[in-house]
Amino acid sequence: MLVIQPEDFSELQNQERFALLKPDVMVVAAYGQILPKNTLQTPRFGCLNIHASLLPRWRGAAPIERAILAGDKETGISIMQMNEGLDTGNVLLEKKHLISDFETSHSLTDSLSSIGASAIIETLAHLSDLKAKPQNNNDATYAKKITKIEAQIDWNQSAENISLMIRAFNPRPVAQTNAKAKQFENKVIRIIEADALSKESSELPGTVIELNKDVCHIATGSGILSLKKVQLSGKNVVSIKDFNNAYQLIKLN
Repeated sequence: MLVIQPEDFSELQNQERFALLKPDVMVVAAYGQILPKNTLQTPRFGCLNIHASLLPRWRGAAPIERAILAGDKETGISIMQMNEGLDTGNVLLEKKHLISDFETSHSLTDSLSSIGASAIIETLAHLSDLKAKPQNNNDATYAKKITKIEAQIDWNQSAENISLMIRAFNPRPVAQTNAKAKQFENKVIRIIEADALSKESSELPGTVIELNKDVCHIATGSGILSLKKVQLSGKNVVSIKDFNNAYQLIKLN
């Protein structure tokens, strides 16, 4: 199997080089480009894409992050026949995967990578027997690219939504907030891991409402967020216990 990754498949010379290979089939994974029509038509059995969602949900660049951010309970892998649209081709094979309450984009990427590898092998082995299923465009959602601006925590959101955000943006771009502590006035803290608690607080969102050597609880728009792992700007990732030994947070915003 030959692996190639042209920087720009829209360039004619790259298309011509690909055509000279006379491939039977082309498999695309996490490539990030829409292939031109003549390239799609070059392989005898077409171009197949390994997409990390159950299409037509989460077409686009960031299906894993968007699935976690939306609180989806299930995702998976779709093996799709590529066309000129953005993840709009017919689906040949689908493999489902449950999203756990502790899943991060990092762990989910690892799981789906393994599932995707098995799924494409199965697809290639039974390519002539699989029936392509058209997508229902009315059910389509778009997984737009994640931006750094989205990683800024809004403490007026619920603890559950903030928890989803922290999981979705791990390992990148990582959820972050400005913080005030007894030891400093304003620094950026990245929150690596946190749990949403069902308890409520009358304090303003972002206020530290409970702090001891093992615990740091933050008021939110609804519910309480319990910090587990954090990273102060310029420092290493530490447990909240180790962080509390050095700093005493007052307010996050």
